[in-house]
Amino acid sequence: MSVNSLNAIPLRFRFQTCLTLNIIDEQCIVSAVLVHDMSFIPAVLRSLCLSIMCSCLQIPQWCAEFCLSAQYQHGVVVCSQIQRRQAVDLALRVADEMDINIGHEIGYSIPLETCCSNDTILRFCTDDVLLREMMSDPMLEHYGVVVIDQAHERTVSTDVLLGLLREVLLQQPELRVVVLSAPPASDTLLTHYGNVPCLHLDAPCAGEVIHSNSSSAESFYSALRLALEVHRSREPGDVAVFLASEQEVVCACNILTKEATRMSVSLGELIAVPLCPGHTGMCPQITESPQKRRRVFISCSQSEDLFWLVDTITFVIDTGVEKRLVYNPRVRASSEVIRPISKCQAEMRKRLTGSTGKCFCLYPEDVQLPAEIPPRILESNITSTALYLKRMETAGIGHCDFISRPDPEGLMQALEELDYLAALDNDGNLSEMGIIMSELPLDPQMAKALLASCEFDCASEMLTIAAMLTAPSCFIDPPVGMVTEVMRCHVKFQHPEGDHFTLINIYNTFKRSQKEPCDQEQWCEEYFLCCDALQTSDAIRAQLTDILKRIELPISEPAFGTKTNALNIKRALLAGYFMQIARDVDGSGNYFMLLNKHVAQVHRLSGYGAKAHKLGLPEWILFHEYNLSDNNCIRTVTQISPQAFLQMVPQYFFCNLPPSESKEILQHILDRDRTGNARTKPQPAAMETKTEEAESHDRCVVQ
Repeated sequence: MSVNSLNAIPLRFRFQTCLTLNIIDEQCIVSAVLVHDMSFIPAVLRSLCLSIMCSCLQIPQWCAEFCLSAQYQHGVVVCSQIQRRQAVDLALRVADEMDINIGHEIGYSIPLETCCSNDTILRFCTDDVLLREMMSDPMLEHYGVVVIDQAHERTVSTDVLLGLLREVLLQQPELRVVVLSAPPASDTLLTHYGNVPCLHLDAPCAGEVIHSNSSSAESFYSALRLALEVHRSREPGDVAVFLASEQEVVCACNILTKEATRMSVSLGELIAVPLCPGHTGMCPQITESPQKRRRVFISCSQSEDLFWLVDTITFVIDTGVEKRLVYNPRVRASSEVIRPISKCQAEMRKRLTGSTGKCFCLYPEDVQLPAEIPPRILESNITSTALYLKRMETAGIGHCDFISRPDPEGLMQALEELDYLAALDNDGNLSEMGIIMSELPLDPQMAKALLASCEFDCASEMLTIAAMLTAPSCFIDPPVGMVTEVMRCHVKFQHPEGDHFTLINIYNTFKRSQKEPCDQEQWCEEYFLCCDALQTSDAIRAQLTDILKRIELPISEPAFGTKTNALNIKRALLAGYFMQIARDVDGSGNYFMLLNKHVAQVHRLSGYGAKAHKLGLPEWILFHEYNLSDNNCIRTVTQISPQAFLQMVPQYFFCNLPPSESKEILQHILDRDRTGNARTKPQPAAMETKTEEAESHDRCVVQ
């Protein structure tokens, strides 16, 4: 059946009207991949296999109508999305089509924002929100139908959901699960879940497809030149350009915006619109009428589904490559890999133009594309996933039937890291510390640091650090020709103790100096900071504060700026990030990392990078992030002392460190402290900091 015939089914109806049209058989429910029966789907659709763009609107409505017909005996409907922006937009669109107010019968839940009520019967949410909801309701007893959309993207959260739901269905057979996917990923799902009903919706035929022989190295500028040529041709219609990464999207928007100012006014206005997960503010250019203007939507991987709002695409320019971060458990770092997109992605992009448009594929026609999008769970750090699954075992779900099982080496590294963080007991089960860590929507290392801060009386400051590092970066990439000016603005916030303290300075100044939203935006523009990122940090900090209060952990009064507070912040950071310590081996900024024996440099945007030539670099540092592909740099760096590290590091982790000169230095300090404490003379006032470290040794029970 074609999309047009599917669209002929009326959408603007309330639930009661839908029932009178007999679109639902109240006895059963569909499962595109998982459950039991399809008899409630209109008979004209039953011969057809999985999802297209419009199904994310219609199928959740059909499911809600089924639940209504059963008078919600088994619960309501939830539909998961991989992107928060799409969850909101789908909820708004469905509420509009059904002529009801958002937040009542139709609602949404995304991180840091909920628009629902007790009357909500169809809720759109992100997959990570649904996962966290399962921690308190592992059997999803509140729901009659669970819809998993965009399953073909194979994100970590989606794969975990699909694995857990199969176990839930064994214990909760009345639950209905609908999985929406694009082929050929649907074949993988069907193979994994066995003989289950399958609904196939035919997508529109692709228009003219034109391949080129340009190499991937040339595809970025080739795509931009082609977009400008399309505009000069005066042929009507908008353009969709698919690049390798979000960084390229931002760069391309800047280039096209600049080029558009040089073009003849007679060609009409050219507007570059970023459309990717990190830049989906749904600005007016996306939905407004394109009269006397041409929009060039610039996007990247995982963004094909974002085009469901745009029906004016006539030209698609596809570079055919994507840039993805792939995690290496051996060195505990990610690296950027550029590789071809999948056939699944290529087909979805070709069909965006409809049957009358043109798709320019900037790769040869005979190039071999992988059949499916690689599962993220095979390429990501799964320490947070392992902690979550341990929590679900505690909640009563002892098995997750993965479609693609995680790499054994990555899983062992994740469990080892949880053990180092004291999240597991001697039997490998979740410890009391691990249960509390799983309550926090943070990576395990940051969760451990935040919990330790409650002991060291610096929770207020650590809440700020956790929020700033969890939210997108507040630093804006310097515009061309303004690097010096931007660095001059940022240096005003730099703290001598390190980048973690600099983040506290930025947040405190943001909160203290600005009272109105308009003032906040103006202040951020003045200092080249991202207002949205800082507002997100503020919301995350409020959420984390509420969680600490709920689990009755103490939150100290702010004491930022004192020596004792600075020492305690470093102790708290070391409680979580003792695995990320490095030493300057030659005094020139070549930092040797104790855990993996790699050498890296401090990122140029670090406070230490800016003052390296004036004050010199610290010998020992703690870092938040190491990326092999980012010029082999370490980011967010704070100076520490080896004594503080030895105080906080678990003994068995220190023993497992690979041999090195740095480890020998630490062992020497440790041996000297063990044998020399009894003969140590009284320390002068200048050594007060070291005395505080020694006196507080017995307090370090967070391990």
